[in-house]
Amino acid sequence: MKKFAVFGSLLLIVGIAFVAGRFSAGANQSVHAGKRRILYYVDPMHPAYHSDKPGIAPDCGMPLEPVYEAADSAAKAQLPAGAVEISADGQQMIGVRVEMVKKNSGPQLYRTTGRVELDASRVHRVMSGVEGWVVTVESNPPGTRVKKNELLASLYSREFRNAQQSYLGSLTSVERVKSTHDQGDPYKSNDANLRINEEQLRSLGMGEPQIRELAKTRQITLDITLNSPIDGIVLTRDVAPGQRFDKGAEFYRIGDLSKVWIVADVFGDEGQLCRPGAKVHVATRELGKSITATVSKDPPLFDPATRTLKLRLEADNPSMDLRPDMFVDLEFNIQAPAGISVPQESVLDSGMQKIVYVETEEGVFRPRKVQIGSVYGNRVTVTSGLAEGDRIVTSGNFLIDSESRMKSTPVVSSGKPGEMP
Repeated sequence: MKKFAVFGSLLLIVGIAFVAGRFSAGANQSVHAGKRRILYYVDPMHPAYHSDKPGIAPDCGMPLEPVYEAADSAAKAQLPAGAVEISADGQQMIGVRVEMVKKNSGPQLYRTTGRVELDASRVHRVMSGVEGWVVTVESNPPGTRVKKNELLASLYSREFRNAQQSYLGSLTSVERVKSTHDQGDPYKSNDANLRINEEQLRSLGMGEPQIRELAKTRQITLDITLNSPIDGIVLTRDVAPGQRFDKGAEFYRIGDLSKVWIVADVFGDEGQLCRPGAKVHVATRELGKSITATVSKDPPLFDPATRTLKLRLEADNPSMDLRPDMFVDLEFNIQAPAGISVPQESVLDSGMQKIVYVETEEGVFRPRKVQIGSVYGNRVTVTSGLAEGDRIVTSGNFLIDSESRMKSTPVVSSGKPGEMP
């Protein structure tokens, strides 16, 4: 009986200890769970994504990370409103770059592109002054380089015969007066008639070489030659053998490319670039050459489509390497405005305000409102909100801003985290 009593006592003690242990463990687990209650789950790559239950992030395939009530409350208690704390690994993952604010000093290099255009005052049109037919056309399609007085085409028109006869008559009269050694008014009158008839030949389309040949040979020609008025490039050609033409028809358009325009799009705040006479470095990638252009004295025109100013540069082009519609690289040396400046990408513009994210301590980023001034190149001057030595975010600020907004967003009664009321 004693053995049974001892054995029963041992079983009773073991049972009481087991029940007490289970109760104690359950109590500890309950307390621990209460301290570490999960609020929601977030995407480790994009913290703005929330979920009420665990799972896999839809964008990167990583497991969702839990956010605990205690940790969340502690973080909110330690950080000021809108501030975000990101570890060094997290910064590297989302590509955060930080730059120290400095004062502007000395000239700055501003790069952009420009497009070559014709100087409108250097475009010559070869037109018809009479009616007639095209007899022959030389091999000179658009893009051909031509010399001054080079033959372009030959024409036939009856009006040329009458004009040539009048010119030869005036020429004979002038020579007759000269041979009598009479230098009175009749000579001046005949000389004036000769100039008028010669000008009539030019207006009809006869070139200088053919006028000189007519005065030399005194032979009326049937076909009239068209000659290039300048050294240049054939831009357009609208002529073919046997083609009938009317008075005022345009045969050729020839451009003098020894001087060209280069047009660059600049914003209104980049007024420093528009200083007349400023020198600009011009480089052509295709040709591997560089020249210097000058900002025109004429004010730039405003383009309502692109909301930019059309800044015009003037450049010498003696070798005619630069052709219309060719793109070139431009480099401006400009004086940076006084004060401090930051990269344009560091400023977030919501329309109502402009902010930058400042690293107030290691790994802690806080939004700060700023007032900006002029823009030059890829930088913007800051008139208030920043001081020299501040460390600002220049890359990855959109993700930081998203996290800041998420933490600043209140939770509504529906219990879904991050919802706006």
